Amino acid sequence: MGGVAVDVDAGGVKAPDGGWGWVVLAGCFVITGFSYAFPKAVSVFFKELIREFGVGYSDTAWISSILLAMLYGTGPLCSVLVNRFGCRPVMMVGGIFASVGMILASFSTSIIHIYLSTGVITGLGLALNFQPSLIMLNRYFNEKRPLANGLSAAGSPVALCCLSPLGQVLQYQYGWRGGFLILGGILLNCCVCGALMKPLVPPKTSNIKELGQDNDKDGEEQPKKKPKPKLLDFSVFKDCGFVIYTVAASIMVLGLFVPPVFIVSYAKELGNEDTKSALLLTILGFIDIFARPTCGVIAGLKWVRPRCVYLFSFAMIFNGTTDLIGSQAKDYASLVVFCIFFGISYGMVGALQFEVLMAIVGTEKFPSAIGLVLLMEAIAVLVGPPGAGRLLDATKNYMCVFLLAGSEVFLSALVLAICNFLFIRNKPSVPTDKLESITVTEDAKTETLGGKPAEVSDEEEKGAREEQEKETKEELKEEDERDKEDERDKEDERDKEDERDKEDERDKEDKARPKSVTVDSQEVERFLKEPQPNGSMATSPETCL
Repeated sequence: MGGVAVDVDAGGVKAPDGGWGWVVLAGCFVITGFSYAFPKAVSVFFKELIREFGVGYSDTAWISSILLAMLYGTGPLCSVLVNRFGCRPVMMVGGIFASVGMILASFSTSIIHIYLSTGVITGLGLALNFQPSLIMLNRYFNEKRPLANGLSAAGSPVALCCLSPLGQVLQYQYGWRGGFLILGGILLNCCVCGALMKPLVPPKTSNIKELGQDNDKDGEEQPKKKPKPKLLDFSVFKDCGFVIYTVAASIMVLGLFVPPVFIVSYAKELGNEDTKSALLLTILGFIDIFARPTCGVIAGLKWVRPRCVYLFSFAMIFNGTTDLIGSQAKDYASLVVFCIFFGISYGMVGALQFEVLMAIVGTEKFPSAIGLVLLMEAIAVLVGPPGAGRLLDATKNYMCVFLLAGSEVFLSALVLAICNFLFIRNKPSVPTDKLESITVTEDAKTETLGGKPAEVSDEEEKGAREEQEKETKEELKEEDERDKEDERDKEDERDKEDERDKEDERDKEDKARPKSVTVDSQEVERFLKEPQPNGSMATSPETCL
């Protein structure tokens, strides 16, 4: 878990780390913004819905809860669809679902209709966009993946700062029905983002070479066909690092989203105005915008990336400590300071959570891994904020809520760091610079070092990688030469067999012909001149004339 996995997708294509990948990153930025910010932006219309249908605030709050539950809980379904049909078609269908859900909600006549349309249909559409976008980002970036994850995660606070004011304007100008209809049209941009997810194709030269090698192997056993990829690969649970990450992430989600939900109410409880209280979320979001890309740059450093798990643990400790200290805030200034530090730590966690998962399982198993992780987090999302709300109703004290949230995040950091150190500390961490599928095991290292493990510096590791690369190239050349020699031997054997066949045919023809008798001319004349038994001479051609 502390090491970085070799990032080669199912087709064996190396991540380009640029080119069309920046276009894919732009699409992921938009998708991430819609997925995380839309459930919060819909809350702008809650007062109108309460007035329209005569329901309470808790009833309308279920809309956002169902959206988040669909976003997280449908992770395995998204994994199956991506492994079966690919990322691009799944995302385009998801964009249609997200748009159709909001359009149908604009014609709702009860709150149940909104649960089904906005919550279920739109939530499913956003889920079908969010998870495949992360998968494509992982396939297009390897060396620059931490930066790409940070930039993509920044879409969440940017979209929140844009969609919330836009929702207020739409509600004021067109009402909640017109606002839902326009938001449904905006969500069609998810289809555009899905169309940008061009799948990576292996180079043609390698395919031609493989076909040539297969055709040249006459008389040998044909290579076995590659097994079809599993629609949902549960073998990721055999990886101890993945299990540790899943447990830690589930505990973290219990308290991670609690402070943004209750910070405005906390400020109002201290006697601040509504506008000043709402400004706290703006400050938090503004800091979050810059924290995520910055953390992505830091995570991409050579000496940090192999230890990204511990950086993630530090981010969670930072976030949990901020919650614990923020629970003691007594005035508006202290809440502003809390939002600044919470925005930094929240951005760090958001930028690193999927980067760490990609580093643990690699590209091939990431589609199944993220689906299973999101399913586990869905349970925590549905338990965390409602549980904090019940604690608030029982104690009437926001300090207890923030203390609970901070302790949960802090505990998750300890679980991740300590378990990783105890159980996976000996796993080698080799950054994949130019190697595509070469891995160095710890046993091989101990053999080359005489059975004694030793710490190798970065320069020595780089030299060792270069030597290994040269050795692999030499081995490939030797194999090609051996194949060519085998081909020549086979051709010589074929020529010899052809000659033998021709000789056998000649022998058969000779045996089938009657043998010709050669007679000497003198013996013929002598026979003709000899007297016959009756005393007469045998007639010859000359005497007849």
